[in-house]
Amino acid sequence: MKKSFLLLCIACLTVCSHAQPEFENILLENKVYMDGIGSVTLRPVGMLHRDAIVSLGQGEGSELSLQFDDLKEESRYFKYTFIHCTHDWKISDMNPIEYIDGFMEDMIEQYDHSFNTMTHYIHYSLQFPTPNMSFTLSGNYILFVYDDTPDNPVLTRRFMVTEPETVGIEGHVHAASDVNDRFTKQEVDFSINTGSYPIRNPVMTVHATIKQNGRWDNAIYGLTYRSGHPGGLSFDYDDGRNTFPGGAEFRTFDISTLKSNADRIVGITFANHENQAYVLQDDARPFGAYESRSTMKGDCFYRNRDMVNAFSEDYVNTHFTLKSGFPFTDGDVYVFGALTDWQIKPEAKLKYNQVYQYWETDFLLKQGMYNYQYVYVPHGTNLIDATYIEGSHFETQNDYTVLIYFREEGTSYDRLIGAKTVKSE
Repeated sequence: MKKSFLLLCIACLTVCSHAQPEFENILLENKVYMDGIGSVTLRPVGMLHRDAIVSLGQGEGSELSLQFDDLKEESRYFKYTFIHCTHDWKISDMNPIEYIDGFMEDMIEQYDHSFNTMTHYIHYSLQFPTPNMSFTLSGNYILFVYDDTPDNPVLTRRFMVTEPETVGIEGHVHAASDVNDRFTKQEVDFSINTGSYPIRNPVMTVHATIKQNGRWDNAIYGLTYRSGHPGGLSFDYDDGRNTFPGGAEFRTFDISTLKSNADRIVGITFANHENQAYVLQDDARPFGAYESRSTMKGDCFYRNRDMVNAFSEDYVNTHFTLKSGFPFTDGDVYVFGALTDWQIKPEAKLKYNQVYQYWETDFLLKQGMYNYQYVYVPHGTNLIDATYIEGSHFETQNDYTVLIYFREEGTSYDRLIGAKTVKSE
């Protein structure tokens, strides 16, 4: 009884002190704020390549696993909390006590030191929700990790929590309906079976989001239904609002072994106190024919084939080179994909080598298998164009995640009542 009472008091004090947390220092997106933090993943427990989507409640499919490395190996006091968001990723108008059960923050206590690596790091892991802290509502969430206090942000990750009973979603990906985009874009049409959900005024209460592969920067938000029938809503458009550039199949390379050259690796050395790997030179292909290949849709998988020990994956300074028959005078080119956290990162920016007349860059990556592509960002904008260098084809294999949100009249948050991934054909 005394222990239970003490825990209750601590919880109440925590709630009071964090009832209105301030998050001015962070963005509501996937981002790393602290130097030395790398190889961040957030996935459902036991899944290698899945969106960070779980079901509300307990049991299979209700837990997420966060993994990341601290390459600076400094003494940290990592804590985390949850932030509930609207369907378009703004902070919900709710007090944390309304969507968090238990403490308002908790510690990341699981960590391990790397084993027999040239680049030493501490690997942190967190599996949640936990008995100390869980979420009680469905919807969009930010996992916010910080060092001791929220004033020292470490990373943020988006994740989604679905209702225990979701609406049925039927989706189909095909070439764009517009004849002008027929060979370069893909259209995502879908419908939902509302089932037992009593949805009134759906044009105001139901919103859909479509996400391509692992990207959020080009996601389509706020889609409302086009037509309806008893028990169902259709999101089948012909005006282009649900289309994406098909892009090209991702390029690949494999640095899971440092004893020999694996897939598309032309050299492995050790210099400047680091492992060095050289990826086969790439060519720009904006107008090339579609090339079919099996890929991970831009994802990556950490692995060390030379050693079976846990946390034995080393870091490798990986070199990229790009040959182009046209200049990049009005913008910059970056390596892009899960290997850059689907972000435009300074270290992934290519620079022109006047001697060899190609574009190049290099940065640290953890041992594993990777997908990547080259993207173009026009000067003065934040627009990421994955077609300028790679081209775009309606045949490209892409995964599209459809998310259905419902804000019931009289409530103050967006429930996630459906989620489904559909593949291009």
